[in-house]
Amino acid sequence: MKKINLGGSGLQASAVALGIMRMDALTTADAAKVIETAVANGVNYFDSADIYGQGKSGKVFGEALQQSSVKREDIYIQSKGGIIVSPERSHGSEVFGKRYDFSKQHLIDVVDQELQHMKIDYLDAFLLHRPDPLMEPEEIAAAFNTLQASGKVRHFGVSNFNPRQIELVQHYTKQRLLINQLQFSIMHTGMIDFGMHVNMTDPRSINHDGGVLEYSRLHDMTVQAWSPYQYGMFAGVFINNPKFPELNAKLQEIAGKYNVTKNAIATAWILRHPAQIQVILGSMNPQHITESLAGADVDLTKQEWYDVYFAAGNDLP
Repeated sequence: MKKINLGGSGLQASAVALGIMRMDALTTADAAKVIETAVANGVNYFDSADIYGQGKSGKVFGEALQQSSVKREDIYIQSKGGIIVSPERSHGSEVFGKRYDFSKQHLIDVVDQELQHMKIDYLDAFLLHRPDPLMEPEEIAAAFNTLQASGKVRHFGVSNFNPRQIELVQHYTKQRLLINQLQFSIMHTGMIDFGMHVNMTDPRSINHDGGVLEYSRLHDMTVQAWSPYQYGMFAGVFINNPKFPELNAKLQEIAGKYNVTKNAIATAWILRHPAQIQVILGSMNPQHITESLAGADVDLTKQEWYDVYFAAGNDLP
């Protein structure tokens, strides 16, 4: 498994991490098998959030980690916080918020809850989950200072933030923000589309995120790609989806060349970008995990990368 230097910190994280959003649906024994399968295939980084499974995912992960053969000190564990769940709109792994909250006390309480749920003493990284328009960066800074001083969190970052929002928080915090978790996949390419359509007026020329990918590279922030096999906002997977015949045909063609699966090529496509993006894999199926992780060992040619991009419906201006 390839490693990335997480946020330029020297922390060597696996190029593919396992997200545990759907772990709430597993038994402890099955979750332990998922963890062991991931680690056996080179994963040393696990991603969570306090709202996953409305809190149950972290609990299952903690119980499974204790039951597994994996040692806490051999892996990195990350979580996110700041979304207040709306129980009326949330069902199992499909969790929706009713507001955001970056107050000092809430952020500290989130970390304490996650540590308790996971039965661990510290998080390797803690991210602000989604930007709150009412956030007071002084409160965030105070929470980060307390969490770091207590040894409960070692590194910090954000999720779904644009460059100016990052700079606003970073201006007040002494801890460098190492990570920005963003949606990115073959079927969600806005971060790169507009850069190829500069000075044009077509829909792909619109800069929706403030150039966050270029900003991240300039500031040594690791982009973590969530929903690497999804299209839309949790609309579904594009792999083997009849809505995308040309894309699946191209993925299959290239997969055959490298003797891997389509999921592996979708993984390799993200990893081929020079920004050293970390892929957050969300499957809870050990076979799918193994197949998808094989993409970390595939080095696509530039033409193959572009061919997949074209097959997804994109073009060159």
